[in-house]
Amino acid sequence: MKIIYEGLLSLYSFLNIIILSVFLIITSKIVFSAYPIWLICIVSILFAYLLVNVVYCISGRKGYLSVSIRASFLGAVFSTGLCVSYLGDRNLSIFGWYMCVLSFFHYSEYLAIAVTNPKTLTTDAFMLNHSLAYKTAACVSWLEFFLEYYFYRDLKDHYYISIIGLLLCICGEIVRKLSMITASTNFNHIVQTVKHRDHILITHGIYGLCRHPSYVGWFYWSIGTQIVLVNPICIVVYAVASWTFFNGRIIVEEESLINFFGEEYINYKSKVPSGLPFIKGISLD
Repeated sequence: MKIIYEGLLSLYSFLNIIILSVFLIITSKIVFSAYPIWLICIVSILFAYLLVNVVYCISGRKGYLSVSIRASFLGAVFSTGLCVSYLGDRNLSIFGWYMCVLSFFHYSEYLAIAVTNPKTLTTDAFMLNHSLAYKTAACVSWLEFFLEYYFYRDLKDHYYISIIGLLLCICGEIVRKLSMITASTNFNHIVQTVKHRDHILITHGIYGLCRHPSYVGWFYWSIGTQIVLVNPICIVVYAVASWTFFNGRIIVEEESLINFFGEEYINYKSKVPSGLPFIKGISLD
C-alpha cells in the first residue's frame, strides 16, 4: 500500500523527534551531568522539535511545514511521556503512559488517512482542532489527575488498574484503525450527507462484527485513557459523555446511510449490532 509524501513526512517528523530526543537526553546527561535530569529532558525535546522543523524549512518544501509542525509536536509529547514514565515517581509515571497514548492516537489518525484515503487528507486529520467539548474533557481529566495526585496520592498507586486501561486503549486503537483500513476510501472523519460515486457499503471484515467499529474503538479508547490515569470521576463522565455523543452521531450517520443504500443498509442493520452497549441506532418504526 503506497503512502503519499505528506504521510511519509509526518512519519519522519514523528519518529525523528522521538529518536533525536532520546539521543540528546542520553548524551546531554553525560556531558552536563551537573544539571537536573528534568531540565535536560525539557531542553533536549524542545531543541529536537526546533531542529527538525528548521531543517525542514531549509529543505525548501515549506508548503508542507504545517504537517511537520503537527507531527513533530505529537512526537515531542510522546517523548515527554516517555520521560515522565521513566523519571516520574510510581504514581506520576502513569501520566506519562497517558501522554504516549494520547499523542499516538492523534498522530495515527493522520497516518491512517494518508494510507487509506489520501484524497481527503488535510491537517485536520490530526484532530488537534477537535471540538471545544473534547478539549474541555481532556483538561478536566488532567485537573482531576493532578488534584488527586496531590491530595490523594495513594489513589494513583494501582498499576494493575492502569495496565487494564492501557490494554483497553491498545484494543480500542486496533479496532478503530482496522475499521479505517477496511473502509479505506469510504472512511471520513466527517459524517457524509452526499453519496459519492465510489461510495459503497462496507459489510466485510470488522464491519461484519459491528456496524460502527470506528466509534467502538474510540469509545473504549477514551474510557481507557481515564482508567490509565485512575480518574474515578472522569471514568464515569467519559463513559456517559462518549455514549451520549456516539448515540446521537450514529442516528445521524445511519439516516444518511439509509438514504444512500436503502434496503441494503436496512438488511445489514437488522443482522449486525452497532457494537456499542445499548445503542441500536436509528429507529425504523
